[in-house]
Amino acid sequence: MSKQIVYTEQAPAPIGPYSQAVKINGMLFVSGQVAIELAPQGDIQAETQKVMENIGAILEAAGLDYSNIVKSSIFVKDMNNFAAINEVYGRFFTAEPPARETVEVARLPKDVNVEISVIAVQ
Repeated sequence: MSKQIVYTEQAPAPIGPYSQAVKINGMLFVSGQVAIELAPQGDIQAETQKVMENIGAILEAAGLDYSNIVKSSIFVKDMNNFAAINEVYGRFFTAEPPARETVEVARLPKDVNVEISVIAVQ
């Protein structure tokens, strides 16, 4: 069992004691991604787009892409933004989307509006 830490400068550096992603046994566990620089603007679609781009950069650094994602978790500050988030999120999965849950939470790191984590397999 060989654990590999995945890091790319094309996504935000961790803001705590965690890795952007960990690859082990053909599986990639991507930590929750946020769009810190966009959060204060309140444009949930732009924020979601940036989060998905961050995930894409990490996937690429691990030699994978969106088609390798099998599970995602979406955390939102306001469930009223669900449709807007879903619209952007759906653009990244044109066929066979991954399993997913979406959960409303009271607060997210750096007061962002959406955070998404994924699990991908080779």
